Amino acid sequence: MPAGFPDFRLGNVLATSFTGTLSERHGDAVERIPTPQRLVDWLAVSGLAVDACTTAQLDLARELREAIHAAATAAATQDALPASAVQVINDRSAQGRAAAILTPDGQRQWRLSSASRVEDALSVIAADAISIIAGERDGRLALCASPTCRAAFFDTSQSRTRKWCDMNTCGNRQKKARFHANQRKSAE
Repeated sequence: MPAGFPDFRLGNVLATSFTGTLSERHGDAVERIPTPQRLVDWLAVSGLAVDACTTAQLDLARELREAIHAAATAAATQDALPASAVQVINDRSAQGRAAAILTPDGQRQWRLSSASRVEDALSVIAADAISIIAGERDGRLALCASPTCRAAFFDTSQSRTRKWCDMNTCGNRQKKARFHANQRKSAE
């Protein structure tokens, strides 16, 4: 990955990993796909390699990211899904040409159209979002307990009580803050 950009925060669920390309939404926001090439990089590490990306396609991707975040947040809090977010997700899902294929080792992989367009990759991400928001997969949508993050994530833990979008970042940060606060109390 090129130097100068923040690392990607990759998870096991494509749609919520994609929303994680903008983190710390309620603090000092961190944009992880600030350029078209950075979106190409993220798609490649997510198994959706494309040939190139334009600024207009990056704008479509960010619009989809925000729509997924809005719909996933509403689903996690059991609110009505925003109609505009649903429309964007549905439009991106319908505009791509991607096919699920089975690999020799029994895994599902996505094959994009021969042109490897960004729109094809976005359709896969939108379809994944539809699957988790519609409740078709085993797990639940939740929001990160970090007050500066509040990212939507898909909790597949056995108890479905996970609190952090990523234990290595938000969870660790909160645990450190709690530890230091307890240290200060003990010192007083």
